[in-house]
Amino acid sequence: MAEEISKNDVGLTSKTKSFRLWPRWIPTSVDHIIAAEKRLLSVVKTGYVQEHVNIGSGPPGSKVTWFRSSSNEPRFINTVTFDSKPDSPTLVMIHGYAASQGFFFRNFDVLASRFRVIAVDQLGWGGSSRPDFTCKSTEETEAWFIDSFEEWRKAKNLSNFILLGHSFGGYVASKYALKHPEHVQHLILVGPAGFSSESDAKPEWFTKFRSTWKGAVLNHLWESNFTPQKIIRGLGPLGPNIVRRYTSARFGTHSTGEILTEEESTLLTDYVYHTLAAKASGELCLKYIFSFGAFARMPLLLSASEWKVPTTFIYGFQDWMNYEGAREARKHMKVPCEIIRVPQAGHFAFIDNPTAFHSAVFYACRRFLTPNNESLPEGLTSA
Repeated sequence: MAEEISKNDVGLTSKTKSFRLWPRWIPTSVDHIIAAEKRLLSVVKTGYVQEHVNIGSGPPGSKVTWFRSSSNEPRFINTVTFDSKPDSPTLVMIHGYAASQGFFFRNFDVLASRFRVIAVDQLGWGGSSRPDFTCKSTEETEAWFIDSFEEWRKAKNLSNFILLGHSFGGYVASKYALKHPEHVQHLILVGPAGFSSESDAKPEWFTKFRSTWKGAVLNHLWESNFTPQKIIRGLGPLGPNIVRRYTSARFGTHSTGEILTEEESTLLTDYVYHTLAAKASGELCLKYIFSFGAFARMPLLLSASEWKVPTTFIYGFQDWMNYEGAREARKHMKVPCEIIRVPQAGHFAFIDNPTAFHSAVFYACRRFLTPNNESLPEGLTSA
């Protein structure tokens, strides 16, 4: 079941219900997030429909991790679907950690010219429901994201789609495709997390850092599930300024590709602040999925031989995620696998160099598109 959201009706369980923040210096709520999202997507020229897709509800104490709460209120997945040409292949996009679907705002117009593009906020992120996070293990945490996404798929009556995931979203997309390969035509992993484990060789500087008192403190904070979002909330009225400085630096001063315009930077900052400052939910997955240093507790490399879906990896040349993990995984995969590197781009290749990123996606999906471009576009590198 899907409920289209109009401009004046954006609530989940209550139109004006705010998330409980401590302390609440700057108000935020589902209303604020959706409003900020609409402002950000105002730069997108392609028409779209925004909806909260109902993925069901369950009683308190349910064995289903994403149902556990003090109430039996329904859960919703915030979804945007862009206008497309008839018979276009479907591309579903999943964001990364500390992000949400609006991060793809620079890509929607171009991708929607050849795909039916659907982007989602994972459960506990962005404008989706933020139920209490009650998972206590890696297995439960993976199920939280995989199973809620599957319920979303059922509600949308989707099958045979291309699944794109960025960073942590790439980890979720991979785990989903391992469990439900029958629904995924092709997997696109953009700077995916989770292909290396703590037992893998680490840079010497990281090993040394972990042995210092600073490293020990940060490791303790990690294991205590102290997330970056808690800092933003704790800074109160300084929070928006910290987010602005981050977006200006990451996608402006230190960008290697197409720098954000002033309007884009302002809209993205507003959007990011509200998604980070809202009630903690999905963000609390961090310590269960990764150990300190972003090393997967259940690395995808161990599942490479079980891969059933053709896969394309896309990395920025300056991506802090190491593409060597993908190269190692490819050795064990029994399905077609390509690795593409995007120039003038870091971990957010789709923001840093959207033009080259789009070329990489079109090339990855060439067997689904007409005309079929068999050659790797100029500027991209195959690894």
